[in-house]
Amino acid sequence: MKKLLLVLLLVPIVGTAQDRTIRLYDRAAPGSESWNWEEKQDNKDPEDQITYNVVNPTLTVYSPAPTMANGTGIIVVPGGAFMFLAIKNEGYDVAKWLVEKGFTVFVLKYRTLHLTNDDPKGFLMNHLSNWQDLVKDQIPFSVADGRVAIEYVRTHAAEYKIKPNRIGMIGFSAGGTVTASTAFEYNKNNRPDFIAPIYPYFPENMQKPVLADAPPMFLLAASNDEGIFNLDCIGLYKHWFANKKTIELHLYADGKHGFGMKKQNLPTDNWIDRFYEFLQGQGFITN
Repeated sequence: MKKLLLVLLLVPIVGTAQDRTIRLYDRAAPGSESWNWEEKQDNKDPEDQITYNVVNPTLTVYSPAPTMANGTGIIVVPGGAFMFLAIKNEGYDVAKWLVEKGFTVFVLKYRTLHLTNDDPKGFLMNHLSNWQDLVKDQIPFSVADGRVAIEYVRTHAAEYKIKPNRIGMIGFSAGGTVTASTAFEYNKNNRPDFIAPIYPYFPENMQKPVLADAPPMFLLAASNDEGIFNLDCIGLYKHWFANKKTIELHLYADGKHGFGMKKQNLPTDNWIDRFYEFLQGQGFITN
């Protein structure tokens, strides 16, 4: 793996938490050296801002108030079918909730498929029948970025005043794929201490042997998920349970796919409280 970038790129503070953005690689990300397109934003819907054509993976850091810090770091991984990132609803909004609870949060922008139009959501809707084929070669790049993100955070744990054995990941949809993947075939530097795939795309053919020190897993989805990713949650649950690993599963009756931090006047509006309770039960909140 290439040397991680140590120079921190300072950005204007937004609200009270976001304090810097870090580039994961000091040069072109391995395997995508020829990518020369520009990252773009789609802000037509202010409640569901989209980032796409990501070439250079980054982490945006949200640091809690020193009096609130609990010593746990969480990497947040937005979804978007590997074609774009739902960067607000499944990224920054999640980070803002968690940082107020004392977590140090890192929102990951991982590499996404190159799109040549300016309507990433429309492109996805027009390719639902074959999107797996379109992104199958993209997924390994995105997963690699997730592993590097964990290693970066662990390497710099002292700098962020977090404990190196309290670094986990939560991801949504495609971000859930990245998150679940990091719990397989890891090493001591990039092993997550807990994972939370939320309505993840993770069919059983992606599952691999569960290692002896596999991390605790929190799973959550809605039973009327349009992608039927609730069944992928069940598959992961069975895999972890069969190997006697710590696992918690929540399946809501309603909520559909991609709800993230959106308010729908449904029980899913409070899903993140269940995640907090899981972390509390696993000892990741007390100092």
